[in-house]
Amino acid sequence: MIRTVLAPVLLVLACLLVPLGTLSTWAKYEIGDSDRYVSAMAPLATDPDVQNSVGSAVTTGIMQNISVGPLQSTVERYLHDAAVSFTGTPAFQNAWNTANRAAHDAVQKALDEGSTDAVTLDLAPVTEQVKRQLQDDGVPFADQIPVTHTRITLLSSGDLAKLRKGFHLLQVAGPWLPLAALVLAVAGLLLAVRRRRALTATALGMALGAGALLIALTIARSLTLGDLDNDADKATAGAVYDALTSSMRTASWVIVGVGAAVALVAWLTGRFGPGRLGRRRSPHPGDRPADVSPVQPRAECRGAAPGRTFP
Repeated sequence: MIRTVLAPVLLVLACLLVPLGTLSTWAKYEIGDSDRYVSAMAPLATDPDVQNSVGSAVTTGIMQNISVGPLQSTVERYLHDAAVSFTGTPAFQNAWNTANRAAHDAVQKALDEGSTDAVTLDLAPVTEQVKRQLQDDGVPFADQIPVTHTRITLLSSGDLAKLRKGFHLLQVAGPWLPLAALVLAVAGLLLAVRRRRALTATALGMALGAGALLIALTIARSLTLGDLDNDADKATAGAVYDALTSSMRTASWVIVGVGAAVALVAWLTGRFGPGRLGRRRSPHPGDRPADVSPVQPRAECRGAAPGRTFP
């Protein structure tokens, strides 16, 4: 009785911990680690939407601090082209990595220490490099360009307050949640009365849990981009979101695939395995087990004459 109740409970808990374990591992080792965070964001330096967004932000920051009279619009276009052109150079990749490392440190500090300030991506290193490039090209007003701390907001103070508690708990949990899921699954399978059926159900449950996480990530992406009005900002934010959640989505798809494969193999083994086929095979009419003796007539029937009636 205890096995029939305890085993399903353990297996259900294991399936529920699969998406949470994926989240906690991602929060601990992808977002919590500075090098991994920078590596995840590094490919965005070549993304056209990100390059255009950075170029526009740098141009806006510069133009707010200089005045060139009637040439304002001309200079603005020139600066924007120069900034976007710079984003295709190796120097921008270095500046981008530096800015993202600083942003990551700010995010982690805010999560750990409870800071209420918004987390921003400081583009000052990019502005410095653009100024240097314009000076090398001999542009007359380049030396007058101020290196302002143009910032792109990554997390507002309100968003940070919502994320702090849950995200910090996930980082603390780290690898313990997936380990707990594994232990519960093994214990539940060992206690299960019908282990093949339990294995099939558990594999399907884990695949469904990972699939639910994929759906949640899609919904969260839509909600995140829905708060933005500018199409360019949406494209940039979408690229950043996809880059940061790439490893989590990959892990979830792997769990879905492995879970579905294990469930299918277990089901096929139970349905078409040797033991199942042996039970289903119908015996031949002439077959009779060797150890079964033919039915003998009752003693009073032996030697009875035809037509004799017994009481």
